[in-house]
Amino acid sequence: MGPVLAGVLQLLALIAALALAHKPLGTYMAKVYTSDKHLRVEKWIYKGIGADPDMEMRWPAYVRGVLAFSAAGVLFLYLLQRLQGHLPGSLGFAAIDPDQAFNTAASFVSNTNWQSYYGEQAMGHVVQTAGLAVQNFVSAAVGIAVAVALVRGFVLPHSRLRSSGGTPMRTGDLGNFWSDLVRGVVRLLVPIAVVGALVLVACGVIQNFSGIHEVGQFMGGTQEWNGGAVASQEVIKELGTNGGGYFNANSSHPFENPTPFTNLFEIFLILLIPVSITRTFGIMVGSVRQGYAILATMATIWVGFVALMMWTEFSHHGPAFEAAGGATEGKEVRFGIGASSIFAVSTTLTSTGAVDSFHSSFTGLGGGITLLGMMLGEIAPGGVGSGLYGMLILAIIAVFIAGLMVGRTPEYLGKKIGSREIKLAACYILITPALVLVFTSFAMALPTPANSMTNSGAHGFSEILYAYTSGSNNNGSAFAGLNADTQWFNTTIGLAMLLGRFLPMVFVLALAGSLAEQKPVPVTAGTLRTDKPLYTGLLVGTILIITGLTYFPALALGPLAEGLAR
Repeated sequence: MGPVLAGVLQLLALIAALALAHKPLGTYMAKVYTSDKHLRVEKWIYKGIGADPDMEMRWPAYVRGVLAFSAAGVLFLYLLQRLQGHLPGSLGFAAIDPDQAFNTAASFVSNTNWQSYYGEQAMGHVVQTAGLAVQNFVSAAVGIAVAVALVRGFVLPHSRLRSSGGTPMRTGDLGNFWSDLVRGVVRLLVPIAVVGALVLVACGVIQNFSGIHEVGQFMGGTQEWNGGAVASQEVIKELGTNGGGYFNANSSHPFENPTPFTNLFEIFLILLIPVSITRTFGIMVGSVRQGYAILATMATIWVGFVALMMWTEFSHHGPAFEAAGGATEGKEVRFGIGASSIFAVSTTLTSTGAVDSFHSSFTGLGGGITLLGMMLGEIAPGGVGSGLYGMLILAIIAVFIAGLMVGRTPEYLGKKIGSREIKLAACYILITPALVLVFTSFAMALPTPANSMTNSGAHGFSEILYAYTSGSNNNGSAFAGLNADTQWFNTTIGLAMLLGRFLPMVFVLALAGSLAEQKPVPVTAGTLRTDKPLYTGLLVGTILIITGLTYFPALALGPLAEGLAR
């Protein structure tokens, strides 16, 4: 079997598995976030944190809950790292330096999981499990909660009744953040993670709390390796679109990703919730066809990027590439070019950041594809929760553009898109490019940051552009070749991660509150059908045009210049 055919068959198997999981998981998630009942363990958690899960919140209260919880997470994780040398199970590792501790705390709480450290040489068992793994769960649940709150903005909450007494809800209510957070962890992420971890352990991923061992090497000599609760962290890093690896080599390390099957299974985990939540959206707004329209948009972009990446990596010209059957440098030989291409596209079109190959070693155009995937806003299918609310923001922009074309006030899912809504949507799509381009320009203009580049010219520029794109878009993958463990990069990328995560959330929740306060608009003959292929095409075009106009100059200086020069 040729490598191209192998890659295509893996792609088809992945699509089939996602298609089978889409309906049952999407329906289950809709039940989770619309149920009036609380599980016993959930009641214990509410009592422990002092939260009332039945108290409805308007968007300012919901925002305060998101920000307060996340700020507490940053502080806790920072202190845990700074105290590591005094904790049991530290494996003899010292406390993390202040700038790197801040960077890592911001990274994992913001669901970015950018790592400027060597996991196996810096973090002990307590920090890895009680700190990083816990944030993998709760940061993912925060993203889903914000997406669900936005969907509720379209659901006409003033017409629903409370479960406790049947009193009408206030106009503008978005649900309860603490209830959404706890349900996301208890009912969704933990059960799937337990099953997924068992699968990974059965396939060879390690799961232990062993210390540091000296291991013999095939070519002679020895190397020190430590064990860890890898399978349990690996599964949630993919399922929650987090991406932080237990080891520095991430998912190219055999302890994290030992076989071609586990590689495909991990890609499946990355895409599982973002794909299935589109059905959740359709059920909650009362039209499954609307969910399929969003899914079709995501799928069109994802399949297109995978096909383009495979073509770029398989057909790159040159005698060495032709002899090897494609651009194999930097690819894990256990998986090959096809599987590495699927993984690279999936991880950069979501907010995952896990890698099974090194994106810096991709061809110039291939590296540009990974960059472009993040620059789209990671919406195809995107991160858990963040992919859906990012796509819905762009759906509103597309409806607004269509309304301008025909001279009609735009509507989406029965809500008018007025000046307030479009301003909030515009703020959402502008904040991330501003962070990427401003931080990149400062890093290139100042002498010290540029010294961290391994390569000069277009490739070196791509390294820095990739770092800030990854941080601001909450992806977390690295281009490699950039020494990011400096005070400048730890601080600025840390700030980019926090601002790139929580400022858009504020705009999303403000938009949700604005929509929830509106009365529904009846459908007329002039209403744009947003569940049709024509609208899907309009939405795809809107996404590509907005991204292209925003980032093309930067891409031209980096990956395009490098790719066209070869």
